[in-house]
Amino acid sequence: MADDYLVRIGKLIRDARQHRGWTQTQLADALGTSQSAVNRIERGNQNISLEMIARIGEALDSEIVSLGYAGPMHLRVVGGRRLSGAIDVKTSKNACVALLCASLLNKGRTVLRRVARIEEVFRLLEVLSSIGVRVRWINDGVDLEIVPPAQLDMDAIDAEAARRTRSIIMFLGPLLHRLDRFKLPYAGGCDLGTRTIEPHMIALRRFGLDITATEGLYHAEVEPSVAPDRPIVLTERGDTVTENALLAAARHDGVTVIRNASSNYMVQDLCFFLEALGVRVDGIGTTTLTVHGVPQIDVDVDYSPSEDPVEAMSLLAAAVVTESELTIRRVPVEFMEIELAVLEEMGLDHDRSPEYAADNGRTRLVDLTVRPSKLEAPIDKIHPMPFPGLNIDNVPFFAAIAAVAQGKTLIHDWVYDNRAIYLTDLNRLGGRLQLLDPHRVLVEGPTRWRAAEMMCPPALRPAVVVLLAMMAADGTSVLRNVYVINRGYEDLAERLNSVGAQIEIFRDI
Repeated sequence: MADDYLVRIGKLIRDARQHRGWTQTQLADALGTSQSAVNRIERGNQNISLEMIARIGEALDSEIVSLGYAGPMHLRVVGGRRLSGAIDVKTSKNACVALLCASLLNKGRTVLRRVARIEEVFRLLEVLSSIGVRVRWINDGVDLEIVPPAQLDMDAIDAEAARRTRSIIMFLGPLLHRLDRFKLPYAGGCDLGTRTIEPHMIALRRFGLDITATEGLYHAEVEPSVAPDRPIVLTERGDTVTENALLAAARHDGVTVIRNASSNYMVQDLCFFLEALGVRVDGIGTTTLTVHGVPQIDVDVDYSPSEDPVEAMSLLAAAVVTESELTIRRVPVEFMEIELAVLEEMGLDHDRSPEYAADNGRTRLVDLTVRPSKLEAPIDKIHPMPFPGLNIDNVPFFAAIAAVAQGKTLIHDWVYDNRAIYLTDLNRLGGRLQLLDPHRVLVEGPTRWRAAEMMCPPALRPAVVVLLAMMAADGTSVLRNVYVINRGYEDLAERLNSVGAQIEIFRDI
């Protein structure tokens, strides 16, 4: 059997195992073999018989060969249907990946509740497992248990998985406290133009981290005697930059002040988690964070990340573009207040429940009922700002919403180099979007959506925007190769189907 077939079969098995919610160790136990053997099979480094493939398929309840899991996943959308009922918002994708990275700070057992089962999380779990961290889904695959080893094996890192997630960059903050020298693969993720790591380095150099980049790797060296002697001023109020600085400060034996910090939802969840680890963080929700570090962290911690405001915005946009009445439950309202204020000015008809606390005890939630509305284009342009402004990742959904509103809306996505370009894919579905430059797009509505077959944009939020437009278009549309959507959303098609959509998942045979 040729090596490339072994690699393809290995990927099929890995995908089926992750879909089942099993670790490599659990699959090995079911097969009566070792975790290392399963690891070799999934990497395509071991010959495998048809009998063994059949045994693996039976164990995972997956017809691996006949279903052809190697091919990309596509969606067939029958549009023009109204949504109804209620749907819950899942936990935050960006908080979950930050907390997985933060678990490396802790020598004890970390349990994260209701972790989003998405490709971004799966990639980080593969990386963590490859360097010796024991990760397993517990409580019927709902929660995640993480137990680090005494020593991390960075030489065994799963480079392929690491390169498929930009979140790997957040390993830098925790690892600089564990290792004097290590290597990390270049970070990947969405195609959103050039994104430098220099803002991360400006912060992390203050903790003795020095990086050179060669041959697809970050080569990191740490000088343990170096420590911040004055407040760290971030040159970019970015979420991951702030998180990396927090992760580095958490185990610094002293007080670290971080200025121009992001106060966005995932940063707040990370701060709450650090407090559960015994790290005091002052100024949560502001742009100045004061971290009272703890040099050694060895605790058993149980934490529930809050809900995802960007997923909440996705579901709200789904209701708007399909002219539906839909209740969206567990909406983290404090991270959507500007969006809701803009939508109210546009004419959105909606109700909110009284506020209640998320499972982390800190984040404010509401249940939001959206009804069909006659929308008018906003007077001012739609543009993102750091929290508490309009969320950067919620901007693309206004392209679909503006397309069903009367009038012209200017959307200015100044943060990312390419994302506004991807929004013009809505023109394939009947939209009237004019690209003014790589950051600005003019949307004219209302739109009479039409069905189409097209490739999924390579950026997460524009990809979901296209899917929502397909749901509004009469007829049958096809969206091909939706891996990027699975990076950030758990079972999105099935959950939309539960409230009246008609979306079929299929693969090329």
